Amino acid sequence: MRRRRLFAWGLGLAACAAGCGTERFTGSAAGLRARFSIHPQGRRWERVGQAFAGAARTAGYETGEGVRITVSGLPALAAAELNNAQTLLDTATPLSRLTGEVEVVVVPHRSPFGDFEAFGAHLLAGPGRTKLAGGPQGEPDHLLFGLIARGLGADTRLLDYTAYPSSQEAATALLSGKAGAAAGPLADWRESIKAGQVKALAVSSARRVSGLDVPTLLESGVRVDFADWAAAFGPERMPDESRESAIRMCEDVTASADWEAACRSAGWISIPLSGADFKQWLGSEVERTRAVLRDLGLLGTTKATTCWGSCGNGH
Repeated sequence: MRRRRLFAWGLGLAACAAGCGTERFTGSAAGLRARFSIHPQGRRWERVGQAFAGAARTAGYETGEGVRITVSGLPALAAAELNNAQTLLDTATPLSRLTGEVEVVVVPHRSPFGDFEAFGAHLLAGPGRTKLAGGPQGEPDHLLFGLIARGLGADTRLLDYTAYPSSQEAATALLSGKAGAAAGPLADWRESIKAGQVKALAVSSARRVSGLDVPTLLESGVRVDFADWAAAFGPERMPDESRESAIRMCEDVTASADWEAACRSAGWISIPLSGADFKQWLGSEVERTRAVLRDLGLLGTTKATTCWGSCGNGH
């Protein structure tokens, strides 16, 4: 199968490992131990928020009151675009990227698609011929299928995608024959994969997931590196002193062994990126999300800049 090797903007982890996250702040011990009030934006980010607050306390920071930090992520960014609302860049102060949830593409165990190449060839030949399932419209699962179609060179607007409230409903649709393939958080599909109910065709991360013999999309010829990320934000118009103190705290916490252990336990990948580097990355992520939503037919056709991976800035 001939594929257009389009770089479809992932998290840019390799590039960031080489040069991002270098804006670190230094200060007094008192400044490093400022008080912070850590809150999830909604129930979706409760676990990340709790893990982050716990790791902060272990690192010696007082939580429960003080500088307010909100944990939010990609679904909130997408929702803002869909509702023509202000983005997180406009309504909050970006502090640090924290975690990512790896997504997986799955098919029923008896599916005719033996591997991702077979699935991709079918999707390219007829984007509307395979019924796709996943979470709510415009959220990470849907975005991932949009990125995959774009990476293959398929007409993204023709995708036949049905949105379900949760991975459980998407699994029911897949196993009952109402869908030919599904996408969702790997954590939600692990048991079904282990039980042999579904086959995992590819994971969305840049590197293979330990303990899972499943190729990445990159290995499968589609230039997509993607995760449902969560990040820490301060209030809008945050004073410089508070911002710098909060960034120091985020860097201390995400570099700690306690945080790494919490991420491993929850099945998240730790993807720290802070300060100006995170703000720059987030700006590209806003444009990326807007472009994919537009390709899916969920937004208007206003031109968006999508320099991800090709502008030479190492986002």
